[in-house]
Amino acid sequence: MEATWIKEMFGTEKPILAMCHLRALPGDPAYDVERGMEYVVDCARKDLHALQDGGVDGVIFSNEFSLPYMSNVEPITVAAMTRVISEVRKEITVPYGMNVISSAMLSLDMAVALEASFIRAPITGAYVSPAGAGNLNAGEIARHKMAIGGKDIRILSYVVPEGCDYPAQRSLGDLARIAEFRAQMDVICVAGMVAGNPPDTQDVTIVKSAVKKTPVFVNTGCNINTICDQLDASDGAVVATTFKYDGIFENLVDVNRVRAFMDVVKKYRAERSLA
Repeated sequence: MEATWIKEMFGTEKPILAMCHLRALPGDPAYDVERGMEYVVDCARKDLHALQDGGVDGVIFSNEFSLPYMSNVEPITVAAMTRVISEVRKEITVPYGMNVISSAMLSLDMAVALEASFIRAPITGAYVSPAGAGNLNAGEIARHKMAIGGKDIRILSYVVPEGCDYPAQRSLGDLARIAEFRAQMDVICVAGMVAGNPPDTQDVTIVKSAVKKTPVFVNTGCNINTICDQLDASDGAVVATTFKYDGIFENLVDVNRVRAFMDVVKKYRAERSLA
């Protein structure tokens, strides 16, 4: 990994970035009208503090419970996300990023408005997903980032997004090489099919071997028993489901699970003389 910005931003090599999954928002099928937005804010605050108290290196805010996901995100989703994150922003003590699912443009807009350091979003390729066909233009996204004053915002993106497939018959290594050269994302994330489902470690190794200088993160499915092997194959990880009570996607974050996981990571770093 040649990128020095990772250590500068997160204070360590091979960082663990935790997902702060926002509950269903207004307009989402699962939105709890009776509990309202205060419930969404309260859950986000609890998860944020559990993740930070547990020792993660960064946090990504995502509209994870906006199921089923939209290919064209509605304005109410962005408005609601902005409200939630604005209410907890002064309590954030680690670098944080934005993930408006399916939209790099909106993720960048939120990152600029909320002074986030990075985003996670697909930015390149034509693919098929449960939300329909996607056709992304990395050039437009890069120019939008510059136009809105987001020059320093880092982009974590994918070769193949979660639950998606490329119609083009190209190898994973070829896709990674093309993405690095043409899309120029700051981190390539390698994902499994869905949240909590790990990618094949061999896939991570293929991507890592294919790119010249772009860091590679494991994007899904990390747990306390596999994280050391996953970090051996990568430059960092995005972690979510395993941090939740009983390791169940729908639950809130359990600070004890976070601490136990991060203790393993800290030992791993110490044994390898990583900062």
